[in-house]
Amino acid sequence: MKTLIKNARIINEGAIMEGDVLIEGEFISKIAESISAQPNSRIIDAEGNYLMPGAIDDQVHFREPGLTHKGDIASESKAAVAGGITSFIEQPNTVPNAVTHEILEEKYRIASEVSYANYSFMLGATNDNIEEVKKTDPKNIAGVKIFMGSSTGNMLVDNEKALEEIFSNSPTIIAAHCEDEQTIRKNLEEFKEKYGDNIKPEHHPLIRSAEACYLSSSKAVALANKTGARLHVFHVSTAKETDLFTNKIPLEQKKITAEVCIHHLWFTDADYQTKGNLIKWNPAVKTDADRQALWTALLDDRLDVIATDHAPHTLEEKKQPYLQAPSGGPLVQHAVVAMFEQYHNGKISLEKIVEKMAHNPAKIFNIEKRGFIREGYYADLVIVNPGSPWNVRKDNIMYKCGWSPFDGTSFKSRIVHTLVNGESVYQNKKITEKRRPMRLTFDRS
Repeated sequence: MKTLIKNARIINEGAIMEGDVLIEGEFISKIAESISAQPNSRIIDAEGNYLMPGAIDDQVHFREPGLTHKGDIASESKAAVAGGITSFIEQPNTVPNAVTHEILEEKYRIASEVSYANYSFMLGATNDNIEEVKKTDPKNIAGVKIFMGSSTGNMLVDNEKALEEIFSNSPTIIAAHCEDEQTIRKNLEEFKEKYGDNIKPEHHPLIRSAEACYLSSSKAVALANKTGARLHVFHVSTAKETDLFTNKIPLEQKKITAEVCIHHLWFTDADYQTKGNLIKWNPAVKTDADRQALWTALLDDRLDVIATDHAPHTLEEKKQPYLQAPSGGPLVQHAVVAMFEQYHNGKISLEKIVEKMAHNPAKIFNIEKRGFIREGYYADLVIVNPGSPWNVRKDNIMYKCGWSPFDGTSFKSRIVHTLVNGESVYQNKKITEKRRPMRLTFDRS
């Protein structure tokens, strides 16, 4: 099957060019200013809209197995491709926790049968599964995840010896959730003494404080420097943490990289007044000064990746009092258009969006033949109309949980077409029910 995309404004590798892209089977076979129609080929007219490589979300929680009342691989991958995300890396805090390769491979089996996007999964590290960590195949598994702060699933690694063993022995990249548990527990006790059960969502960034984040992130960076481990710090949320990372060397030479998430770039602590637990994440959404510092570090390349930390919970769960309400929220359907909105606001260029959401995740995780519009690469492609305004409403939210922190938000841009491995999986505001996902593979020794 040949597919020819005509009349596109192609965003790729720091430039925007007008041109056509020819797809043969799963791969991009030709990129040029003009390509003649091929016999028996399907034509997709981009109509002057932007064509970008599909976004790669390096941190999602799709909740399968064990928590599928919140979301599952089928439902959330549909939302992802509708949002221009063609590949995802899912985290291990499902039920059971994916802390053995046997459990991990069961998740891969499920994804192979139901996912609409390309997929990979991380092995979860614990205080006592170092032998499982050592068995990780770096060519076939995205990485090893360490929770250095408790989150949904409570896979906290707090044993100092275990932490150093993991950093010293992981055969692949380590991704870390960094919040200092001792600091959080101390803060929580102080707020319980003061407010009892009447703690409010706006207290969340004071309990899971900036200091808790920095203590843990700096510890992870120190361990990586000591052991030589390849470290990727997830969801940096504070100004102080940004100084832990460098922009003095090219990304390919960095041994320590960092991610920022959509919600930390969009919301601030002022939004708890209206959004409440709907923007309760770990790490917490913090101050406007923190948000501005994250933007600065993103644009000067101390922060390398924009991701979602997509983590759906039911609305009923989120409507519980603060102490009972879980942390996390759904984001994959709206991440790319949210960043395009910031482009319209003059905050970021389209080239930089593509760099942080497609090119850099592919580089950091050494993903084979994805993340770029290149001849010989898989045809994971997204067409974005930058001038097709729409409002997020319950009837167009695709998450299984049925809500979004962006509910009521107006976006100027719209995803109009998504291809995964050359197959049209989303177009005309609908999932096509065609699937051609693949397990991600990694170019690592």
